[in-house]
Amino acid sequence: MRILTKITTAMAVALLLSTGVKAQKNYSTEAAKAFASMEYFNSIELYKKAYEKAKKKEEKAKIIFMTAECYRLIGDNKQAEQWYTKAVKANYPDAVAILHLAEAKKAQEKYNEALIEYKNFQKASPSDQKGKDGAKSCELAQQWKDKPTRYKVENMVQINSKDPDFAPAYADKKFNKLYFTSMRPGGTGSSEDPTIGENYSDIFQTSMDKNAKWSTPVSLDGLVNTKDNEGTPSLTKKGDMMFFTKCLTDSKKITYNQIWVSTKKGTTWGEAEKLSFCDNDSIKYAAPSISADGTTLFFCSNMPGGQGGNDIWMSKYDKKNKKWATPTNLGPNINTPGNDVWPYIHEDGTLYFSSDGHLGMGGLDIFKAEKKGEDQWANVTNMKYPINSAADDFGIIFEGKKERGYLSSNREGTKGKDDIWYFVLPPLLFTIEGVVTDCKFKETVPNVTIKLVGSDGSSVEAKTDAAGYYKFAENGQDRFINPGTSYIISTSVGSDVKTQLAPLGFLNSSDKAKETTVGVEEAKTFKHDFCLVPIEREIRFPDVLFDLAKYDLRPESKDSLDFLYQTLVDNPTLVIELSAHTDYRDPKKNQELSENRAKACVDYLVSKGIPIERMVPKGYAASRPLEVKDSTGKVLYTLTQKYIDNISKGKSKEEYEALMQKNRRTVFSVLRKDYVNPNAPKEDPKKDAKKEDDDE
Repeated sequence: MRILTKITTAMAVALLLSTGVKAQKNYSTEAAKAFASMEYFNSIELYKKAYEKAKKKEEKAKIIFMTAECYRLIGDNKQAEQWYTKAVKANYPDAVAILHLAEAKKAQEKYNEALIEYKNFQKASPSDQKGKDGAKSCELAQQWKDKPTRYKVENMVQINSKDPDFAPAYADKKFNKLYFTSMRPGGTGSSEDPTIGENYSDIFQTSMDKNAKWSTPVSLDGLVNTKDNEGTPSLTKKGDMMFFTKCLTDSKKITYNQIWVSTKKGTTWGEAEKLSFCDNDSIKYAAPSISADGTTLFFCSNMPGGQGGNDIWMSKYDKKNKKWATPTNLGPNINTPGNDVWPYIHEDGTLYFSSDGHLGMGGLDIFKAEKKGEDQWANVTNMKYPINSAADDFGIIFEGKKERGYLSSNREGTKGKDDIWYFVLPPLLFTIEGVVTDCKFKETVPNVTIKLVGSDGSSVEAKTDAAGYYKFAENGQDRFINPGTSYIISTSVGSDVKTQLAPLGFLNSSDKAKETTVGVEEAKTFKHDFCLVPIEREIRFPDVLFDLAKYDLRPESKDSLDFLYQTLVDNPTLVIELSAHTDYRDPKKNQELSENRAKACVDYLVSKGIPIERMVPKGYAASRPLEVKDSTGKVLYTLTQKYIDNISKGKSKEEYEALMQKNRRTVFSVLRKDYVNPNAPKEDPKKDAKKEDDDE
């Protein structure tokens, strides 16, 4: 990324310079001076000329390495890879050449090749953690690429140019005006910056019209932009103050990175002033981010007392003394021995920043850290792919509390050397659907009410269509199924729920389906079908078993009757006939036996709390043999004694007994559907009306 040589990467160069780069006597004096002044673009050509004059292999290897360094510092990873490869082949003695070769390959998404170079670096420098971390980052990067998050990222082609465009900031509360840094023509500083061979940067602005189209960007009016580099704006929520980075170059070509602030005067920006703590020209201060309330400023710097090359710092505004307090470092939870830069403080307190010190996909990655107490952040998390890429990803901003906004990147597909990209997290869409059918005839059932109750307190209903189908899904502004929620799905039938094969309707059921979106990170359709028991002449339920010639309920028979109990609870208006049937043997005792068995069933249900008025016990002995029907309801045959005797010829005793058993059944039939419990609490119309008003 080009501008980072001014406001972030340039800070790390101070470390490189301190290791003796300037003192390399075999280099061309001009090349050494240009590099020391961070004029990397000019340095490249000077080092190439120096190479032509060099005689010794060691000298050539150093020049090749320094050429690679220049390409790395201006963000040209392709050329950097080529020159670091040459440096390694030329036996450049410092293993850092292998490390930077690995980083250049990783920045181009050559993860397998980069992994090899990181392992080579581990062999050359086993005590350096960077080799191990680099290898691990390659493995993670490939995993994240293979399984991306739900974020969608697209290039802002309307506002990007062929020149570097980056570091966007919202300029108003409506989020339809953007300020950003650009090196395109038309800026105040139109001459070429020798550091990177681009125009000096300005702060540009663009606005979105009612058709969501961005206007052609123009350089910001007022007194902010100058002949020097200005960029990385950050505005207060009111939009009345703007903090930004200014890179000044003195007559000795020494660059000073500082943070300045400008106050809006009407519709234009007034004369800017440098923040008081930017009082040391040897220290770089850059990439400011102001909190929503305008009282805390985050920025990156190579100030003493940090964790590495560049750290994230913050300063509080002292209202009493009307000045910014001495900055404090965010500490090792955030900062690393590498570069930790481009802070952004979200409205919810989350800190976003870019780093090459935490494990990432390549170059700078965007991370987030949770707010933990007063001025503390922890649990640093990589935003993964596609927010991050193998290239540099930085300068993220959010549209308020919404999961969308903009970031900067020089990833594949970039129009210029850095571009602004739009990102959004689409809603996590879930669907619950299914079909309701007749349990007996398998016919679909329309007009059934399906109720969906969520653990988040939500409740919504839908009805099955003519095909018995129901669906809960996104519907305009309504979102029926939410992430991180558990649901119970149930059915309810009214008197209008009928079919051709079930003209008397259906029974309500307590059967419920359960589903959850907790932990589900991808869109998903959950399917749950239901079947309803039709109301007909006889409705069977699990067999009620009695000992031979007895009517005392066996323990397992009570379990069967509990099924009927639940049916009566689910259908509180039903009045039923509970009938017991026998086979054809012992006709003298069968009538009394069947009546007693039916009464025993009713007595048990009464003991469970079912009003006796809802049940009529009836014993039919063998007078009502079972009718066997097909799927359309047509009677195929009746299990009369004659029929059983005819089809049992040549069959075993067990097969004969099985046919007889079918007639020994306990069933129920619906007599009415209008029962009203006289002991139920009476409804108060006035109270109900008030409740409806409260609900409204």
